[in-house]
Parts: sequence; structure tokens; C-alpha cells
Amino acid sequence: MSDMNKERIFVGKSDKITRCENNLVTLTLENGAIFERLEPRRLFPISRVDQYITLIDEDGKETAIIRSLQNMDKESAKIVQESIDDYYLVPNILRIYSVVENSGTLVWETETNRGFKRLEIRDRNHDIRLYKDGSLRIRDTDDNRYLIEDYQKLDKHSKYLLASDL
Repeated sequence: MSDMNKERIFVGKSDKITRCENNLVTLTLENGAIFERLEPRRLFPISRVDQYITLIDEDGKETAIIRSLQNMDKESAKIVQESIDDYYLVPNILRIYSVVENSGTLVWETETNRGFKRLEIRDRNHDIRLYKDGSLRIRDTDDNRYLIEDYQKLDKHSKYLLASDL
């Protein structure tokens, strides 16, 4: 059957998800069909964190969609949530020690909840996002993401260094 004719699978309450390895899961449908080594990914990673989760196979093709974790059995939902949390682990920046611009790239030396981290940020206009709630999301040149939960709560020095990039 070609991908064009393939019917989309929506995971239901009677379908089961079990842990496979690392962040991978196995989907067992109510009809007995089994899909192994799937990676859960959010389709809307900021606005709908527990809704519309795609399960992709090793070739990067979508196998199924979870409309909502709340519509699954608790154990399956827990496994998917743990897999997603591990994949989308976003360190929190607690302090900014220095900011230097080098050939158009910003270099931040920071303290995160996971230790010291040196970030290189290519485009301050696209890679540093300020949200209405005061949070900042930062993406570095390696496509890693970082969070400042509320930039107003940073120490005075960190806010001073951050001011020119907001």
C-alpha cells in the first residue's frame, strides 16, 4: 500500500504503549498490530504539550498520532510523557556570566540547572524569543534549546547583559 493510500492511525484508549529502549516506544493496537521502535514527538511543542503527539518510525515517517495523553490509559500516557520529557529536556539558565559578540555570533557563558554552559547564538532576532509571561527561549547554533523562566528574576548582572539582546 502506498503512503498516499495509507490511513492515518490515531491512538485510542484501548491501544497500549510500552517502553522499548532509550526514548523509543512500542505501540500495540487493539487489533493486535504492533509497531516497534517509535519516537514520540510533539507536533505543537509549545502550545499543546500533551496533545497531538506523533509517533515516528526509524525512517522518520509518521506511524500514528496521539490526540491527547488524557485519552490514553495512565501507564501508556506516563511512558509517552517520560519519553517526551527526556527528548525535550530543556536546561534552565539561572545566571549569565558574560555575553560577547564574535563575528556576528553571540557567545554566552551561563550557569544552568545542569551546570556551566557556553552557548553560541547565531541570530539574536530569531534565536532569542521573549514571551508575554517573561520567559525567554534560546536556541544555540547546535539547535539546543534553553529556557529562562522569568528574566525579571535573574540577578542584576545577568539582566544587564541580557538587556541589549531583548
